[in-house]
Amino acid sequence: AAVDIYGKSGNSSQLGTALSARSTLQTAKDKLQFYTNYNRQKSDDVLSADQFKVGIDYSNNFSGKKSWYVRNESGFNRVKDIDLYNVAAAGIGKFIKEDKRTLTGRAGLSFRYEGYKNTTREDTKSAGLHFGLSHEWELENSKLVSRFSFVPAFEDFGDCTITSESYYELPLSNPKWKLRIGLSSDYNSKPGVGIEELDTSYFTRL
Repeated sequence: AAVDIYGKSGNSSQLGTALSARSTLQTAKDKLQFYTNYNRQKSDDVLSADQFKVGIDYSNNFSGKKSWYVRNESGFNRVKDIDLYNVAAAGIGKFIKEDKRTLTGRAGLSFRYEGYKNTTREDTKSAGLHFGLSHEWELENSKLVSRFSFVPAFEDFGDCTITSESYYELPLSNPKWKLRIGLSSDYNSKPGVGIEELDTSYFTRL
């Protein structure tokens, strides 16, 4: 779990809160992950971030380095006018493990829903594909992690969402505490009027 609360006053005012947690249950045959994240930022009384997500991810190694997976993620992004979104996916994965490095690729089917606060905008309901890629590299006293997800719609591959997260993690003097430095991005190819397609966040967390 990680908590980040920060503020600023003077020529400009800023207040931000970020919370995140991930729990993993793993055996030799399968892996179950629960995760959540909340990020809210306000600068000079203008809301620049207000987003939440919670998800579950399960994979089962049915044959050697091959696996099947199911996952579901829900949340909201009020700055992007999304009251509720949900992305469900299932498919096949394959991983490559070498020493302390693990690379996992995924490909499957997905269904994406986005409900908007602006009632004049039609909600998104689309079946499509799901592609995922993750890389974990355990160094001598630290770890490097990258995750990437691409969800295009069947009707129009240009209608898609792309999310990514990369961070460097190293333990402090107490190994129960770890410092995490990284960045995350969230891309929606068809945002609402006046909304940017890409959001990028830089973070330092304990």
